[in-house]
Amino acid sequence: MKVSVVIPVFNEQETLKVLKAELDNVLTSLRDPYEIIFVDDGSRDGSFKILENFAVEDPDHITAISLRRNFGQTPAIAAGIDHAEGDVILLMDADMQNDPRDIPLLLEKIEAGYDVVSGWRVDRKDKFLTRILPSRIANKIISWVTGVHLHDYGCTLKAYRKDVITGFRLYGEMHRFIPAYAGYVGARITEVEVKHHPRRHGKTKYGLERTLKVILDLFTVKFLISYSQKPLYLFGGVGLLLFLLGGGILLFLMVRRLGFGVSPFDSPLFPSSIMLALMGFQSVLMGLIAELLVRTYHEAQDKPTYTIREVIENRG
Repeated sequence: MKVSVVIPVFNEQETLKVLKAELDNVLTSLRDPYEIIFVDDGSRDGSFKILENFAVEDPDHITAISLRRNFGQTPAIAAGIDHAEGDVILLMDADMQNDPRDIPLLLEKIEAGYDVVSGWRVDRKDKFLTRILPSRIANKIISWVTGVHLHDYGCTLKAYRKDVITGFRLYGEMHRFIPAYAGYVGARITEVEVKHHPRRHGKTKYGLERTLKVILDLFTVKFLISYSQKPLYLFGGVGLLLFLLGGGILLFLMVRRLGFGVSPFDSPLFPSSIMLALMGFQSVLMGLIAELLVRTYHEAQDKPTYTIREVIENRG
């Protein structure tokens, strides 16, 4: 089982040599072959020069990728995953807040049969109001919406079997939702407690505004997980509800007209009911169009609507 460690890097020149030394100590003690893929995400310091030297000094284990500009953590992780050759993909940060010595704990769980192992920073060394509290709220919301209950979606230190994370693309801040996607395809997921160190160099790249981005991305994740194969259930359900509501108001106006002689055209309910009925009809049409797009997507690319864990057969 080959292990690929993917590490996005952005202005981390002070920590890279220490990180590389600790990774070497941990990974060489394992019996599995390994590679380390550093992805420089448009750093403006000397980070990539250091990574370039790593790759020259240890070409058997080190790959250094330089992105043309700062695309963000998720695209950097996606670039590393695309270049990874291992059976297990292990993600971690370059700022030394993740501890490389926790790597064997994650790999033990993978060997025990789990497909995704997520790190849980129980004793997190960050500011409570600006980092820990928003993260806890976001974790509860994400767990509730996706149905994959984890204490720490924001911890980058995670291990994945490669076959459960290669069927989708990462956008926005989507890297934190990889366990939710993996759960959608039937991955076996667990958590392990990991250490978390205070930042020793540089400054954090994230603030409160990231929480808003995560919440917005969560809408996309929920749609892709719950309705990507049957969008008509979403649009059609909303459409039928609006159509019935509009129809119910029209029925009320008709009964009132026949029973009490009140003209429906003098009531603001009449245009409202027409608008609701039209919106419902349009929503159902949107659902039908989305159904056609989904079918075209799967059939044009010959993508199955299922995932296989393993096949056992005896052809005799």
